[in-house]
This record gives sequence, C-alpha cells and structure tokens, in this order.
Amino acid sequence: MAPPAPLLAVRGSEGLYMVNGPPSFAESTAFPRDAGKNCKAVAFSKDGSLFAWCNGEKVNVVNVTSAELLRSFDLPKTVCLEFSPKNTVLATWQPYTTAKDGTMGVPNLQLHDVKTGKCLKSFIQKKMQNWCPCWADDESVCARNVNNEVHFFENNNFNTIANKLHLQKVNDFVLSPGAQPTKVAVYVPGSKGAPSFVRLYQYPNFGGPQSALANKSFFKADKVTMLWNKKATAVLVIASTDVDKTGASYYGEQTLHYIATNGESAVVQLPKNGPIYDVVWNPNSVEFCAVYGFMPAKATVFNLKCDPVFDFGTGPRNAAYYSPQGHVLVLAGFGNLRGQMEVWDVKSYKLISKPVASDSTYFAWCPDGEHIVTATCAPRLRVSNGYKVWHYTGPVLHSHAVPPGEELWHVCWQPCPDGAFPAQAVKYQAVPGELPSAEPRPAQAYRPPALRNRPAASSKLHEDEPPQNMKQLGSSDKPLSKTALKNQRKHEAKKAAKQEAKADANQEPAQPVPQNAPRNAAPAVTSGDPEVDKKIKNLRKKLKAIEQLKEQAAAGKQLEKNQLEKIQKETALLQELEDLELGL
Repeated sequence: MAPPAPLLAVRGSEGLYMVNGPPSFAESTAFPRDAGKNCKAVAFSKDGSLFAWCNGEKVNVVNVTSAELLRSFDLPKTVCLEFSPKNTVLATWQPYTTAKDGTMGVPNLQLHDVKTGKCLKSFIQKKMQNWCPCWADDESVCARNVNNEVHFFENNNFNTIANKLHLQKVNDFVLSPGAQPTKVAVYVPGSKGAPSFVRLYQYPNFGGPQSALANKSFFKADKVTMLWNKKATAVLVIASTDVDKTGASYYGEQTLHYIATNGESAVVQLPKNGPIYDVVWNPNSVEFCAVYGFMPAKATVFNLKCDPVFDFGTGPRNAAYYSPQGHVLVLAGFGNLRGQMEVWDVKSYKLISKPVASDSTYFAWCPDGEHIVTATCAPRLRVSNGYKVWHYTGPVLHSHAVPPGEELWHVCWQPCPDGAFPAQAVKYQAVPGELPSAEPRPAQAYRPPALRNRPAASSKLHEDEPPQNMKQLGSSDKPLSKTALKNQRKHEAKKAAKQEAKADANQEPAQPVPQNAPRNAAPAVTSGDPEVDKKIKNLRKKLKAIEQLKEQAAAGKQLEKNQLEKIQKETALLQELEDLELGL
C-alpha cells in the first residue's frame, strides 16, 4: 500500500493551516486552522508524526495523524522549535533578555520531554545561530557548543556532561548522520598567522590531534560550512572570507575542501573563478554537485576522488537540489536571478524540463521525489506572496496566491521516514497540469525609438558553455586540465586548416598571373600556424601601403622623408614574404 501523500504546512498572516499533498491540494480537515496572526515558529518531527508550533501564546504539540493535542507549553516568546530525531525531546529557544538592573537573565533554551511535558534542562543560549543541540540519529549522544568547548550528553541525561572536546576556540561542530559510531567534525579558526583547521573525531576518542580521524588545515577562512554525506564517510568544507583582498568579488573568497574519515583530504579544483554559491551531496553519498564561478555560473558533479564527472556548462543559477531519492537534480537561479530551473536525470545526465518560478524565495522537494514546492515569502518579498506545487517534468499542479495586504511567511513539507517512497523511473513526458504553465514574458531590453522598427541584432554578453560528460574527455580516466584542453583544440584547429589548404591546392589549377598585376597580390593560403599567418598578413599590409605611396608619387604628390624610406624597404619586405610563403 502506498503511503499517504505528505501534507504541506503553510504559515502566514492568515494563520497556520495544512494542505493535503498531491493530487488533492485541499485544506486538511484533520488539522484545524490556527487563525492567530502571530505564529512565529513551526516544526515537524523527523518522521513527520508530530507537529509543533508557537502562536504567540503557547507552544502546542499535536499528533499529525489523529490531530490530538499532546502537549502545550506556556512559552509565548518562542521563535525556534526542534524535535530530537526519535521524538523524545522538544527544544525551544526564546530571545535572551537581561533584567533592567543588569543582572543575568533567565535560561532561554529549554529541553522538554514530549511524553511527560517535564522540562529536562534549561540553558542560557544568547545567540540564535547554532542555538539547537545536535543529536545522533539514535539519540545516544547530544552535543552543544559552550565557551569554545563541545559538551556531550548521553541518553538525554542533560544533568551530567559525559564528555568534553576542548580545542582552542572551537567555533563550530557538526555531528555525523546515520548509525553508530558517531563522528564529529570541528572547526577552529586561525589566529596570529596560524591556519584554520577542521578535524574529524570518532566519539568518544578526543585524545588530541593523534586521535583525530582526519585533519585539514587552510588559510583564508573567516567562516566555514561543513556538510556530511549521508553515509558519514566524508565531509565537504566551504571556507569563505568576508573580503576578497584581490577585489575580484563582492562576496569575498571561497574555497572547497574534501575530508574523508579514512584520513584522505583534498582541495576541490573548480575550473572557473568566482564565488561558490552552493554545494550539495547526492543522497547516494558517492558524488556531490557544486555551483560556482562568476555569472553565468558553472555547475559540476564530482566523485569522491574530487574528479569532475559531468559539467552542466554555464547558466543563470546559484543553487542545486537533489531529490530525496537522488535520481533527479534541479539547478536553479533564485534571489536576484529570474527563477529559471533546470531539471536533470542524474543517471543519464539528460535534461528533463526547464520551468521558470519567478520571484521565488524558497524551494523544497516533496519526500515522494516527484513534486516540488516554490514560494515567494515575506519579509524577503512583501508583494506577490504565494506558493506553487510543480511536477518535476515542468507543469504547475497547484498555485495559491495570498490576498492583497496579507503575507506568506513559510511553507514546509511533512517529512517521511527513509524508504517510504522508493525511487520511481524518471519521466520525460510532462504530466498533465491543472493550471496553464504560461509564465509572464520577460521584460525586453530597452531600444531607442530610432531602432524599434528595425530587426534586433542578436548580441550576448557571455557565450554559454554547453554541458559535457567529463568521463568521455581524453583516453585516460583522468579528465584533461584547462590548459591541456586549450592546447588540444589549438592543435586540432591547426591540423584542420592544413588539410583544408592542401585540398584547395589540389582542386584549383595554378592560374597565370597577369603582367600588370601587383607583385604582392599573392593567393590567401594559410599555413596552419597562427603566428606565421599573422606575419604574412602584416607584410602584405605594408606592401599594399607602399603601392599606394608609389601611385601618389607618380601622380606628382610630394612625399615625406619617412614615406620615401618605406618605399626603399619594398625589396626587403618582398624577400621576407617570399621566404615565409616558401616555408609552407
């Protein structure tokens, strides 16, 4: 029996409600709408069975299937919610405040037992960034960063710190997904000329640098983003600086590093200079996609050896999204781009569709791997708020626009357990859509009145690079470098030019040259060597100028001294031209 379609939670100024997933898209009657205009936060549990939200008065927890209210907490200022992986603990965070007299405020990060409603522990967490403790998938380990240390708790016993990872100024950490043993990646920023570094440890072996599974140090890093693959065998590290000292990029400077738990590490070589917009792992954990380079940006899939597997060419894009099953990849350009999407079959690397979701600020795959939601949300954009549900083959299946004066703040799919929706065969034929897929025509470039009735000249600022399978380049398994590719193309062009010149010489018999023809009127034969062709062209240009000067002198014009010197060089130029042409 197929699992029920995931619900879509919608939060905005009209309140909080849920919409049934495809194909119905009607408002769910099982979950009663919360009409309050102050809903600040929502969260599904990892398996999608529980749902929590704060409506400005209380934090409520319900069973999604039965809509039964399980718990209610008196925490009206909560702005962040998170369930532990096995639905045991609900973490809530409120903005930290101090008393008027300057005394320390009350703990604002609270961990509640979902079954009993009891508060297990409260902490002071001043910053909203990385506010939530991180759990291993089986909840055997929970960790949080406290004063440059990572504190570990076991089996949700938050009264006792089971282990500590102490490194000088630990800035960030990420626990590995999946089953035991739990691994942790930690980042320590550089200082006083020392490099930054990322280390991988296996819990609870924190005995120093020698006990680390892997270590990667690098300069030029003000902050990093660490991404584990699903099998917890490798981490991708995006290191970025706030300022690019070369002045080449407004976005600072980024580098991409690969670190494996077996100790291997490498810098991922990106063929195009510019920012790194997005990096995402394929759920199969054996390849990843990077979107990078000055616009139009390149997108490339790499394997675990950091070798390129497939290059999608260039285009207006700044994000990549794999489907939950890993069989479809969407490359998209949101934010300051027009919302163009490219949907690719990952197995065959064939383009499926190219829909356009204009003004989108949010994108998410449905857990079924067939449908996509895009949304225009406030406060990023306060006009034309709404959401659309698409099939990945291109058509819009459902669209909702909020009324004028109202705002949409957030939408999210109900998660499903792994394996609930197995991968289906990729479709290329567009499924029937309930809505016309006509997008508004893009605004045309301004043309002055005098040119409006003339045919438009086709001109591009950039020539887009086509997609290419990097596995097929060259005879060896390793793809050619940028310089090698350039030399290969140059060699092929030279060879083709020589063959063309020989074919022309064989096909056309020699024509008798008239007596009165100018001596420099030689047939245009290419040597195949760009440098020699350039010299021949320059010599012919000089001889033509000399012929013009001789005609002017014959007509009685008084020539300058430098012009007479040019005429005297005619014999030497003719000899040089003859030598070059004989050398063909």
